[in-house]
Amino acid sequence: MRLIFAHCAQILIAGLGGLLFHVLGVPAAWLSGAAIAITLWGRTRWAVPMPRALADAAMLVSGASMGAAVTPEALAAMARYPSSLILLIVAVIAISSASTWWLTQVSGWRKDDAVLASVPGALSTVLAIAVDRRAEVTAIAVVQNIRLFVLIALLPSAIVLAGEGGSGAALLGQGLPVETPAGMAFVFGGGLLLGALFKRLKVAAPILLGATVVSTISHGTEMVTGVIPPVIATGGLVLIGIFIAERFRDVRLSSLKATLVAALGSLAIGMLVAIAFAILAAWLAGVSFANGLIAFAPGGLEAMTVLALILGLDPLYVGSHHLVRFLSIGFVVPFVVAWLQRGDPPRAE
Repeated sequence: MRLIFAHCAQILIAGLGGLLFHVLGVPAAWLSGAAIAITLWGRTRWAVPMPRALADAAMLVSGASMGAAVTPEALAAMARYPSSLILLIVAVIAISSASTWWLTQVSGWRKDDAVLASVPGALSTVLAIAVDRRAEVTAIAVVQNIRLFVLIALLPSAIVLAGEGGSGAALLGQGLPVETPAGMAFVFGGGLLLGALFKRLKVAAPILLGATVVSTISHGTEMVTGVIPPVIATGGLVLIGIFIAERFRDVRLSSLKATLVAALGSLAIGMLVAIAFAILAAWLAGVSFANGLIAFAPGGLEAMTVLALILGLDPLYVGSHHLVRFLSIGFVVPFVVAWLQRGDPPRAE
């Protein structure tokens, strides 16, 4: 009973953080407000780990909400994305190389650690490789998490101040017909089943991807036409905020301070490269700069795709780019790190 109360209190804290940001008019309020509130709450003795079931629920709702924005017209627009996706692969190499240069030449890191810390996103895959190769897991996690946290906290406001983005009504379903209980049951149930299959195949963010695929196909074929009720969609954003903040729970303040300069420098140089590629991609694919920036930003698959919906951007364009980025990282990085460690072997046990 005490644990249940602690989880409820934590969700309430996250919701209040989102509500505060919403009242203040901060972009992506429910997501960034919840993430910041729980990051601070995580430093208290009352914080508890987020149950896997709640994390899966957050992914399920967010995936279903994202798919609800898909229409036959939006699917037809994907024909112009291939050139942009090819550019993304080049951008991932450029971002990783620039950040690696900063960490090795300025911060004095080993090259294998720097490569793992510089990879834009795919945190779970990167940390799994880091553990396997006996790399500096804590320092790598700090750099990766600070990158994600800053992007979630600041990028939405930067885009809105630049006059880009929208209200995110598509994600929260404001002013749109609400889906029937039968339609929601179909999308949620199908998302869980497909997510379970993706999990067995070790695909990134399986529940999110499963729900997104089912919801996308359902709405793209107009088999389902309504959106997730706004109160449920908002709750999903709050839970996603908690999920993001969880990544900071085990990071010690001493480790954070020691790695902060390296992390911020790596983020800054990586974002400069990402902005350059976003400008080029926006021209090449005929999308807005905001779409290009979120698609090329070195953040996590779940966070960046949800952020696109919150800002009223194109979830297909952004989501397809981050999925391709994740799959590329998962395939290439293990071989790159192993090659780097041939002359600089893994640390002893």
